[in-house]
Amino acid sequence: QVQLAESGGGLVQPGGSLRLSCAASGFTLDYYAIGWFRQAPGKEREGVSCISGEGSTDYADSVKGRFTISRDNAKNTVYLQMNSLKPEDTAVYYCAADHWPPNRACDMFVEYDYWGQGTQVTVSS
Repeated sequence: QVQLAESGGGLVQPGGSLRLSCAASGFTLDYYAIGWFRQAPGKEREGVSCISGEGSTDYADSVKGRFTISRDNAKNTVYLQMNSLKPEDTAVYYCAADHWPPNRACDMFVEYDYWGQGTQVTVSS
């Protein structure tokens, strides 16, 4: 049974940091691209970052230089390190998996196959 489980969300002050984790079970990450997405109240879901099986990455312009995505295939887990957080980063963050050639650049705009339940990130003073 394919499952993705996010963790690491919470309340943080502006300028602070959080690290989100996405633990996969029921499949191995090597042949999947993993994406992080977020949805704020009243807004459409947007892509934040993605990583391919071989580690190529992409970021939304709004988070470049502040967020870093990484993966540990041995632990079947993908991470999103979020630094210099801003109030506009407040959202529910989801990870998703898409069966994808490992050596192909990931794409945040394709339809992902599997989704986690999400974790709330709130940036507020």
